[in-house]
Amino acid sequence: MIKRLLLAITAIIAISAFTSHAQNDWANFGRYEQGNKELLSSPMQSKRLVVFLGNSITEGWASMRPSFFADNEFVGRGISGQTSYQFLLRFRDDVINLHPRAVVINAGTNDVAENNHVYNEDRTFGNIVSMAELAKANNIKVILTTVLPAAGFGWNGSVKDAPEKIKSLNARIEDYARKNKIPFVDYFTPLVAEDGISLPAKYSNDGVHPTEAGYEIMEAAVLPIIRKTVK
Repeated sequence: MIKRLLLAITAIIAISAFTSHAQNDWANFGRYEQGNKELLSSPMQSKRLVVFLGNSITEGWASMRPSFFADNEFVGRGISGQTSYQFLLRFRDDVINLHPRAVVINAGTNDVAENNHVYNEDRTFGNIVSMAELAKANNIKVILTTVLPAAGFGWNGSVKDAPEKIKSLNARIEDYARKNKIPFVDYFTPLVAEDGISLPAKYSNDGVHPTEAGYEIMEAAVLPIIRKTVK
């Protein structure tokens, strides 16, 4: 009886430790840990590598349009639900340590949606600037992009002014890119609906995440910039 009780207690402790460890991996370093190891051991690694860093929009892109990534030697490092704070934490693991030629950063959607904190434009913008500075310090070319249009977020209806926040953040990112001679990709303009604020049904099923048609628009916008930046 005592032995069984001790075994049960040991199991509970082990499960609790595992759960605690998973919860403490706020940046989700484990998401691409194995993939990064495999990438670094690949003989093609020295030739390739433009990393796309982002949230579910980037993750869905790599999943829905794998040929775009494979054919161009691009690597997707998007994690659903993440904010720019989490991107910054895992920037070394998922970007710098891969020694890419360039990184395409798409950040801000989940910050505005307040996924894990109250939105603060200065801090979100600062996180993007910090990632750009880290990349440049490690001889990685940076490509900055706009936040995609969104009239609101189905998972957080309390955010009522998403379009205004997105436009303001996009303006700051574009201004920073221009002043620092960083390539900039405007996804917003070719994707936005006639109302000037939303992602239309022809490009999205939920007003936030692109369909294949939406990703095709994004590919047409970003690919020429990458080819010009990474010759």
